[in-house]
Amino acid sequence: MRFFPKLCVAICSSSVLFLTGCQHLNQSKKVIASPQLQDENNFSLQGKIGVRTPQQSGSAFFTWVQQQEQFDIELTGILGVGKTQIQGKSGEVTLNSAKTGLITAASPEELLEKATGWQAPIMHLTHWVQAKPATLHAQVTKDENQRLKQLIEDGWTVDFSYNDAQMLPNKLLLKQALAEDKENRITMVIQNR
Repeated sequence: MRFFPKLCVAICSSSVLFLTGCQHLNQSKKVIASPQLQDENNFSLQGKIGVRTPQQSGSAFFTWVQQQEQFDIELTGILGVGKTQIQGKSGEVTLNSAKTGLITAASPEELLEKATGWQAPIMHLTHWVQAKPATLHAQVTKDENQRLKQLIEDGWTVDFSYNDAQMLPNKLLLKQALAEDKENRITMVIQNR
């Protein structure tokens, strides 16, 4: 179980870092939409993330604040135990916890690999939490309300769930197929936006 807190922290950190790194690339594509949709460069999320791999599983509560190029993610276990802080700005990401100490990297993906040895397209998560594909080659399925229901992108399948008529998802299920019918699975439940 010692690996799981590192994995959760790295995944969440990398996700936040990805969001920071992608925003400057997408500023010219900004589209004004429903009032429910947040500015992709400024948002706040709270919820729970769970990670299951063939080797282990675990979960953590998260708070993620994104302001333009800067982000701050806090991960905690049950009753606030095991706090991990992930902070970043363009070109610099840090992860700090009692279990791992201070880890620094230039990108979320690099941080994830340093902390866990695991590689994942963390930067896509910024788009995915906003129910958008991250690349032009994503395979997309929409629901009857024209919301993103599922996408397949860069080796990951992402299923989206929504509360009522909301346009942004309250749950994302990310799956990466591995050899021998195994998979990496990340469940992200967004309780507050």
